[in-house]
Amino acid sequence: MPLQNRVDPFGEIHAVAARGLFTGNRGVIHDPDTKTLLKRRWTTKAWLICECEFRGRKREVMGRNALSGNAGWTELFFLDEVTALAAGHRPCFYCRRERATEFSDCFAAGNGLVRPKVFDIDARLHGERLASGGKALRLSGEDLGILPDGAMVADGGTAYAVRHGRASRWTFDGYAQAVALDALGAPRLLTPPATVAALRQGYRPAWSDPAARR
Repeated sequence: MPLQNRVDPFGEIHAVAARGLFTGNRGVIHDPDTKTLLKRRWTTKAWLICECEFRGRKREVMGRNALSGNAGWTELFFLDEVTALAAGHRPCFYCRRERATEFSDCFAAGNGLVRPKVFDIDARLHGERLASGGKALRLSGEDLGILPDGAMVADGGTAYAVRHGRASRWTFDGYAQAVALDALGAPRLLTPPATVAALRQGYRPAWSDPAARR
């Protein structure tokens, strides 16, 4: 039976078989004895996007991975980086330093910041992402038309990723056929506005679709 550790673009955590390109965490939010989530959904404002493989290290998913024998951080999984950014996560400076530096630079340029500290980025995202209390902004047709590739929006309970001026419906297994942006009825922005600003400055997240990574 799948563990509850797969994250959707709304930031909610599900138990499904699909895993995806990246792992990440929000601190320790599981019981290692039952491998189930606790009631809390984060213990830190640093919500990370990490590599699934790093220097040959092995972890027992939702087990006891701390040197002390305690739980260690809770492994979460994302279809791709587009999904993780929509949920309010950011690249990890430990296992993805180059990408994290690039994201930080684009984040600073897009949000009018000068050399932001990591905790400044985390605090900004914590106030904007839906899963930690942020509000999904309503979007006009004009707003939709200027969203950068990699931003995600919602129409009702369905998430869509913006790519090449169209909206690709998100699923845990990948993206369904794209529709025109103006086909969305009442779109709301899922990706935190500060992250959208970083995308506008040239940060290019990894997609699950190989053709989209070019």
